[in-house]
Amino acid sequence: MNTQIPIIGLLTDFGLEDVYVCVMKAVIAGICPLARVIDLSHAVQPQNIHQAAFLLVNAVRYFPPGTVVVVVVDPGVGSARRAVAMRAGGYTFVGPDNGVLSYVAAELASEPQVAVELVDPAYRLPVVSSTFHGRDIFAPVAAHLACGVSVEAMGPPLQDLVALSQPTLSLKRDALIGEVLHVDRFGNVITSVGRLAWTANGDLDLEVAFGVERGRRVQVPARADVEMRGRVVGGISRTYAEVPHDMPLALLSSDGFLELAVRQGNAAEVFGAQVGDSVLVTLG
Repeated sequence: MNTQIPIIGLLTDFGLEDVYVCVMKAVIAGICPLARVIDLSHAVQPQNIHQAAFLLVNAVRYFPPGTVVVVVVDPGVGSARRAVAMRAGGYTFVGPDNGVLSYVAAELASEPQVAVELVDPAYRLPVVSSTFHGRDIFAPVAAHLACGVSVEAMGPPLQDLVALSQPTLSLKRDALIGEVLHVDRFGNVITSVGRLAWTANGDLDLEVAFGVERGRRVQVPARADVEMRGRVVGGISRTYAEVPHDMPLALLSSDGFLELAVRQGNAAEVFGAQVGDSVLVTLG
C-alpha cells in the first residue's frame, strides 16, 4: 500500500448529465477507498481522440508523480482494440489503445516507458460489458494501480501502442504554418504553434512541441502577423486587455501555444475556425 494518498485523474467524453462518471468513481472507491479522484475534464467532444490527447498532454505535468490518469474517449469500445496501461515519467496512464496516449508518450519519450495489455481478469469487474469499459476495465485497473499493484502485473508487455498523427507545424524561412488543435469553451482558438515563451527583448522563443521538429527553437518577433481564414491579426499580445472589447488578438495560451481570441468575445465564431484549420504566422 502506498504511504501517500494515491491520486487518480479522470478524462472522458461522458459529460455530466448521466451517471457514467459517478459510476467510475464508485468502482474506484470500492477497490481503493483512499484514492483521491481529480477530474481533468468530462467535456471532450464525443469520440474526439485528438482533443483528448491534447488536453491530457497539457494537464498531466501539474499532477504529482505517482498519479494514475484514466482516459476514456473510446469510439472503438467493444471492438478488437486493446485496453492498455502505460507507465512513463513517473505517471501511469490507463485507457484504450486508440492513440489517445500518444501525445503524452511522445512528450515523455526521454523517460523509461512500460506498456502492457490489460488482460488479467483479476483487475476487472466480474462482468465486462461491450459498451462501458470505463466502468468495467479502466476504473478497476486504475484503482488497483493506485493502491500499489504494478503495471507489469496487469498483463503482457506491448511495444506497439497506436499513435495518432502529430499536429503539424511547418517551419519556413519567414513563416510558420500550424493548425488549430482545440477550441475552448470561451471560443479561444488554440493552435499548434508552441510552446512559446516571452524573452527579455520582448520577442518570443518557440520550442516546437510536436512532430519531427520537436525541440527545435525559433525566434518569433512580437510584431509577427497571424492569419487564419484570410483574416490577419497584427502582432502578438501579452494580455487580453491590450485590445478593445470585441477586438481579435493573438496571444499565448496558459500552456504556451499561440491562441487567437476576441476580448470578451468568441474567436471561433468570428474567424469561423474549426479544429484542423491552417494558421499562418509571418515572421518578417
